[in-house]
Amino acid sequence: MRMKKSHTLQLIASLVLAAGMAGAHAQEGLRPDVGKPLQAAQELVKAQKFKEALAKIREADAVPNKNANENYMVERMRIAAASGAGDADTAAKSFEALKASGKLQGAEQLRMLESLAGAFYRAKEYAKTVTWGKRYLAEGGTNGVIRTLVIQSQYLSGDYAGATKELVVEVQNDERAGRVPAEDRLKLLLNSAQRINDNGSYVMAMERLVTHYPKKEYWGDLLGRVQRKPNFSDRLALDVYRLMLASGSMRNANDYMEMAQLAVQAGLPGEGKQVVDKGFAAGVLGAGAPAEADRHRRLKDLVTKRTDEDKASLAARQAEAASAKAGNDLVDLGFSQSFNGEPKRAIALMEQGIAKGGLKRADDAKLHLGIAWLMAGETARAQAAFKGVTGNDGTADLARLWLLLARKKS
Repeated sequence: MRMKKSHTLQLIASLVLAAGMAGAHAQEGLRPDVGKPLQAAQELVKAQKFKEALAKIREADAVPNKNANENYMVERMRIAAASGAGDADTAAKSFEALKASGKLQGAEQLRMLESLAGAFYRAKEYAKTVTWGKRYLAEGGTNGVIRTLVIQSQYLSGDYAGATKELVVEVQNDERAGRVPAEDRLKLLLNSAQRINDNGSYVMAMERLVTHYPKKEYWGDLLGRVQRKPNFSDRLALDVYRLMLASGSMRNANDYMEMAQLAVQAGLPGEGKQVVDKGFAAGVLGAGAPAEADRHRRLKDLVTKRTDEDKASLAARQAEAASAKAGNDLVDLGFSQSFNGEPKRAIALMEQGIAKGGLKRADDAKLHLGIAWLMAGETARAQAAFKGVTGNDGTADLARLWLLLARKKS
């Protein structure tokens, strides 16, 4: 990132105007040997002839036996000229002399600190940019550009821990203020956190990216990270595909085919049919080489047949599930019906099963209940269900990602 040249020149102009050379000369009685070269320097700064202005300032500074006011005016003009000339070190020395005089007002001090941070950044002196930028912020400066320069300088100088810390604060401040964090800032946080293996900050950035800037690559990265966890269960492969489908991050025809087949194997032909239908609607299935297109059509015929059979056996299966001691069959039956266009009936069956208890995998049941509520358009209830998933086998990780989707939909 660069501090805009126009902004830099405005800062320098404000420093020159604040010096009030003409008024100071008349009212404070600067000696001509000091006042005249300073007035010439002021005109040169206005003309953006900064090096020539510094020469005039040195001429004024060489006058012996200067009083406190003359020294003060020399340093005021020097900080403006040095900032424009890119001589940040000289400008910094002038600032310290001005501050020591006790004459600087708070607003003037902030303008000078702002100018110094920008000057060091343009000179690619990143450590000094951080020092002066933080000083500006600590004194109450509110210009977001300076905070950005500090973070960028930390990153460019290899202080990834510092950059990560500041970026996390920036994101949190944006969210508290009701602002959406900028995508480039989240990506910088992502990169910085990755360099220091800060998984918490990395996931924080990625979750904000998929929430506010949902793209396939962001979802793919986040889902891949979840699946690579040592405790992630292989049985959740279909649940991963569900998130991919819901987030728009399916990659190719193989994803649709694999998901549909897993759904049929899980006793959810209605879900398999939905997946295949979406694949054809998207133009991903039914296309390509003739042999592949024919394979897609055969799968479509299969899931349609299995779905019809599933509907025909519904009454008998429901009676059997109701008589079972545990609620597993009711939960599974309800979830299957959520893909057959009967959301209220499906959710009622699932809740009955959860209430009955004796579940083999209670967290799976809660996760699937949340998905059913979300498909029914009940985002608040979906979020409540997802928050109740606490399994350490990957179910809680997936529930957290579903929660992001549910919040986005609400």
